[in-house]
Amino acid sequence: MMEFNFGDLLDCAARAVPGDRPATVHGDQVLNWAEFDHRTNNLAAAMRARGAKSGDKVAIYMRNRPEYPQGLAACFKARLVPVNVNYRYLDDELYYIFDNSDAVCVIYAREFAQNINRLRPRLPKVLLWIQVEDGHDEENGDNVDAFEGLAKTGDGAPLDIERSPDDQLFIYTGGTTGMPKGVMWRSGDLREISMRGTLVDIRVHSLAEHAELIRSREQYSVFLPCCPIMHGTGLLPTIGALVMGGTVVTAESPSLDADEIWRLVAEHGVTQLALVGDAFGRPMLNALESGQDYGDLSCLGLMFSSGVMWSRENKLGLLKYLPKAVLFDVFAASEALAVGASMLTAEGETTTAKFALGEQVKVFDEDDNEVLPGSGVPGIVGRCGPIPLGYYKDEKKTAETFRTIDGVRYSLPGDWCLVEADGTLTLLGRGSVSINSGGEKIYPEEIEEVLKQHRDVADALVVGLPDETWGQAVTGIVELRNGCVLDEGDLRSHVRGLLAAYKVPKRIVSAEIALRAANGKADYKQAKAFAAAAVAG
Repeated sequence: MMEFNFGDLLDCAARAVPGDRPATVHGDQVLNWAEFDHRTNNLAAAMRARGAKSGDKVAIYMRNRPEYPQGLAACFKARLVPVNVNYRYLDDELYYIFDNSDAVCVIYAREFAQNINRLRPRLPKVLLWIQVEDGHDEENGDNVDAFEGLAKTGDGAPLDIERSPDDQLFIYTGGTTGMPKGVMWRSGDLREISMRGTLVDIRVHSLAEHAELIRSREQYSVFLPCCPIMHGTGLLPTIGALVMGGTVVTAESPSLDADEIWRLVAEHGVTQLALVGDAFGRPMLNALESGQDYGDLSCLGLMFSSGVMWSRENKLGLLKYLPKAVLFDVFAASEALAVGASMLTAEGETTTAKFALGEQVKVFDEDDNEVLPGSGVPGIVGRCGPIPLGYYKDEKKTAETFRTIDGVRYSLPGDWCLVEADGTLTLLGRGSVSINSGGEKIYPEEIEEVLKQHRDVADALVVGLPDETWGQAVTGIVELRNGCVLDEGDLRSHVRGLLAAYKVPKRIVSAEIALRAANGKADYKQAKAFAAAAVAG
């Protein structure tokens, strides 16, 4: 099968889609496909003219807004590597991403200009700073370009450039040490996965076939990411919608506003919507149950969640108001996409898409032996086929996660499960004890180290406890130094000053147990049980 490059597919989509169809919608800002193509071609040409070369990294640092998909498209067209940046990060976390990725260009929203100004002296590798909204002003100093100016300057013509399926996309994700890792994906592999989707197989063998597929569609996709585009759950479907000539609708609210989401669905005929489990699903269901009339929601055919399990109770509640929709629970990680899916409709669960063994999905024990169905032996889920090249500049972690077993290369991000007799998988969670709170992947060791920097703390562990709102609530257990008394508010303020707000523990309790085993390793199982009892009490 022919491999594709996202830049070529976007050029193809722009030729196939009627130019007056909307490409992005954000409040009153509606950008049609002719404008989107013109602007992204100009931006791509400008980045290359200012010194960015094929394979260079471009960090995109903003909330959901129309410039995000424009930045992505421009990178693909210019053969540059987009790098997602978590806008909740503080200075040191941001510096790590920019520096670790070797970014030569940073596209950022004006609201984060002060953060950028503090970091610029520490980032000599960055050659080009592009600010979204208002552009260059005195407070930013020299060498800052206005996004709008670059997008409007030029003839808007496609770049005369030969692209490759080997062109890359980086997805930065958390690691077991707490430091994010840049997952390196080839364009060709990502496109193959998207074409062999769980719902429909849309494989094509040429750009001409791709264009004809777009022209023949009875309905174009209108995609609304409720979650941040900077996360994989929002990022990859955004790219998928664009390469198929669809529309990306973004909400104006900086955080989830369920009323706004439902109004946008009805107003713009949204057909697909991405959320993150119950942290998003519950407030959205509550809004529907309030009785407010949002308009006709029957256009919504697909809601999907990834990165965290989505409760059946919440899905059934949503289906009462969306009887034609398919609710799609995706089993995936940044390192292994399309591992499995579970779908629910108003008629019940489908039998064609569940978390299960398959041609490209196997389960292995710690000795790399394949786990037999019904054996009751826990194992780690592995996916072969189109998988990442590895982690950027981290050979050790790459070797641990991407392993060759019986001559086949697998991605094993660390998801544990049981294999039932019928081959379906019962997920047990990450062996790395990561915490998933509101769709954010949080690793305990990073928070533990910050807690231990506090003058009153001798040792600390961090666990995730079940929470109806967040999925898991970050909870700290601290061993205090002699004579010290727990001041939960002070400890939380200490963490808030050093890490992003979503990493701050919801609760911190004083340890009345040993936090570590005799060999010095953390006893997370005992710590979690103790924390649950302490919080409940």
